[in-house]
Amino acid sequence: MLDMTLSPEKPGRSDNADLAALVRTIADYPKAGVMFRDVSTLLLDGPGFHSAIDRLADSFDADGVDKIAGIEARGFIIASALAYKLGKGVVMLRKSGKLPGEAVGVDYALEYGTDRIEMHIGAVDQHMRVLLVDDLIATGGTALAGVELLRGQGAHVVEARFLIDLPDLGGAKALAQAGVQSRALISFEGD
Repeated sequence: MLDMTLSPEKPGRSDNADLAALVRTIADYPKAGVMFRDVSTLLLDGPGFHSAIDRLADSFDADGVDKIAGIEARGFIIASALAYKLGKGVVMLRKSGKLPGEAVGVDYALEYGTDRIEMHIGAVDQHMRVLLVDDLIATGGTALAGVELLRGQGAHVVEARFLIDLPDLGGAKALAQAGVQSRALISFEGD
């Protein structure tokens, strides 16, 4: 079932059906039984992408945020567009070994193994207010690693935003348990 959030008129429902219709679903990818929600089709649609960024920007107090942190790779697209619209800087949370300067990182668990995200030392200052952004939240592992990385450098992660939430996988709940409220434009249940 499709559920859409960020509506002041009807909590839990919204006018984001137009954006949800732009998200392609690919069955059995990357493995059997998975319904992959492909945000690239929304990004390909200029008016849809524009509306998504406007709606995300309207979903939080921009004056309460100093920088926007995007998680590699699609999170960079969302974070950059939001930062441009709001006149904020972008913090890149990158995969291991991709940053040219001195970096700090956090390892996190995957379904099979571990991964690592890093950011440049000095990308955030002590007590800086940061909005964490990615295209999709599923189990929340990468987002939680981003929160840990930012907090480890003294930043305050004020909230998180996503284009898509897969609530049955528990990522938004895990972020809430870590003290970070998150919101998404679109929610696909049952994945």
